[in-house]
Amino acid sequence: MDHRPENQKKTWFWKWFLDNQLVTGLLILLLLLVNLILFSQTSYLFNPIKGFISAVGVPVACGAVVYYLVKPVYDFLVNKKVPKGIAILAVMLGVIFLFIAVVTSLVPIIQKQLLDLVSQLPYYYQIISDQVEKFMQSSWFTALQEQFNTINMDFIQSMTERLNGVLNLTFSGIGSVFGIVGNIVITLMTMPVILYYLLKDGNKVIPSITRVFPTRSRHKISVMLHEMNQQVSSYIRGQILVAICVGVTYTIGYSIIALPYGVTIGMIAGVLTIIPYIGSIIGLSIALVIAFVTSPSIALQVLLVFVIEQLIESRLLQPLILGSSLKMHPVTILVILLAAGKMFGLTGLLIAVPVYAVIKVFVTHFFAWYKDYSGLYYTPKEEVEETVEVVMIEEN
Repeated sequence: MDHRPENQKKTWFWKWFLDNQLVTGLLILLLLLVNLILFSQTSYLFNPIKGFISAVGVPVACGAVVYYLVKPVYDFLVNKKVPKGIAILAVMLGVIFLFIAVVTSLVPIIQKQLLDLVSQLPYYYQIISDQVEKFMQSSWFTALQEQFNTINMDFIQSMTERLNGVLNLTFSGIGSVFGIVGNIVITLMTMPVILYYLLKDGNKVIPSITRVFPTRSRHKISVMLHEMNQQVSSYIRGQILVAICVGVTYTIGYSIIALPYGVTIGMIAGVLTIIPYIGSIIGLSIALVIAFVTSPSIALQVLLVFVIEQLIESRLLQPLILGSSLKMHPVTILVILLAAGKMFGLTGLLIAVPVYAVIKVFVTHFFAWYKDYSGLYYTPKEEVEETVEVVMIEEN
């Protein structure tokens, strides 16, 4: 079927510019670059918005994450004819009870192991330094020994200077510590309020946004926003559930092989799993360093635990929990994480994948609208008939 607009005038401008996909693509790219340049030159105008986001961003983000986690439970209660007020109260009490249980049971253990680990860091560093130095004194690494000693001395000198700087800035940094503690307290106080209103009025957010747009565009905008919300909720809910399961698996495995600080390292590995691929590598590196200092046999057992966990995660957890909702190639995710980590640090690593998923949904819908509106991608009737005939011949 010919989808070309009938009222399109075939002028020379249409033939050479508007009907040329290459020229159209270059014009769009040029406009994007111009907008980026203008934005970079006027970015200071957005400083008040930046300050507002930095002030309310953490409580809102934490409330949204918890909302996506508990939304299935809330929907289940509502579908079972439980009044919304009682369902909200039950969900919030469950969240508070779970938070208190985790804090009272795991935090003391992790705190004790972390303090012990920090006190043992100089000892671990000395052992690793001696082992590596002995290894590099072999005939194969004679040429690199002087460079290693130089790097080692530079590292020790740098660490000494940093420690002296920390000691000198201890009292001046008390204000920053109080600032961080204050932000945590504010987040813990405001997050339940945000969670309550998200549970109460969360379904009204998308309809409220769509009312801003023209009437004939509201349906498409609503579909796009629902798809964005679905992508973000699926990723956050799935990734956090996978991280919890991974943390429990690592903790059990490291406890079985008697790895020092196994509970702390297992929990750290689970938290780092929120960052795909990169988090697993960092978690394994921490465990291997501790195991290498303790005993080579424990290092081999750590590798065995890692292989078992990866099999469980890839064959069971990922398909059941995450599935293929994001539909992203692993190489694409890795490239996005590397670029986001380079540009925005830890925050970029955490939000890179969901932001990319949202942008992907927007670009997909925008491109579909552009194809229908521009008429540049219409298929002639003869070509459609030929394609149908070829498909029928292949099927026969």
